[in-house]
Amino acid sequence: MGSDDWEDLTSNTRQHRHNRKKNRGSKITDRQKEEERFDEHQSKKFLNDLEPKSGRYGWMKETRHKRMFRDIESKLQGVIGKGSYDWVDRRVFDQVFDRLTLMSLYKLMKTGVIDTLDFPIARGKEAHVFHATDVDGKVVAVKIFHTSNAVFKNLMQYIEGDRRFGGLRRRHRDLVDIWVRKEHSNLTRLSRWGLKVPKPLGIHKNVLVMEYLGDETSPSLKLREVKVDFPKPVYDELLEFLAVTWQKAKLAHGDFSPYNILWHDGGPVVIDVGQVVIETHPKAQEFLVRDVNRLVEWGLKQGLEVDLAGAMYDVLNMNLDHIDKLTIEFEEE
Repeated sequence: MGSDDWEDLTSNTRQHRHNRKKNRGSKITDRQKEEERFDEHQSKKFLNDLEPKSGRYGWMKETRHKRMFRDIESKLQGVIGKGSYDWVDRRVFDQVFDRLTLMSLYKLMKTGVIDTLDFPIARGKEAHVFHATDVDGKVVAVKIFHTSNAVFKNLMQYIEGDRRFGGLRRRHRDLVDIWVRKEHSNLTRLSRWGLKVPKPLGIHKNVLVMEYLGDETSPSLKLREVKVDFPKPVYDELLEFLAVTWQKAKLAHGDFSPYNILWHDGGPVVIDVGQVVIETHPKAQEFLVRDVNRLVEWGLKQGLEVDLAGAMYDVLNMNLDHIDKLTIEFEEE
């Protein structure tokens, strides 16, 4: 793809740089000029090198898509390497931002669910999570699931047998969309029982918008990355999480580990719930035992006197009369 195809993407950047130079006056050193020429060259090179041989971005030639991108281009600051963040990475762009993803972001932006998409805060095999803002300026998390690899085929065990997602087709794009709907549904169900998970805020195709967990500079750390001074209350809280999930929400997490738990505001918040299955799933009980065992392993590492038999009994028989289902409205696709 030639530079003409990306004129709409770069024109605002050039104008911004022109105004910046003008405002600084005429006292510009040779070094500053050289730095600006280098920045301009790198920006053009990135945009012009976006898989020109494969024609992957040829769709941008179409008028309707040019108009779409022009409408949201200023809001995708990090995506094209301009604005305040400048994290741009060719590999990330190619992996994450295909045509369907940009169209999903376009819809979420036009409907006001998100306003800006800023920079990545987490990267995984299945998805990238981005720092973003909504129309009120509040920080939110945008999880974009990859559409260009086959990783979801390895996750079929969590999808097959779940009656909520019948009529399953095995095309990769279909698996991605089902997985995102599944995570959104699980977040909604867990939230309604008052469990500490990111609140779902919006969804469209392979894009999921959630509550942001972190401070102004960075996302919250994972449980495995922090030293917990008083582990017993945390263990008890997570044990109750599993009990409520199983007894009340009728779900099993399936991947309950310190890698999928954040330490936020002095307590644990469970994330990555796409693999959560309903209790009638053929492997639900197997997953439940595995979840409890992982929690027990964490407790033992913290020096607690816990065991699998006792923990399983608590999860299955814990008195949860104090737990009531909440009435909460969530954004649907």
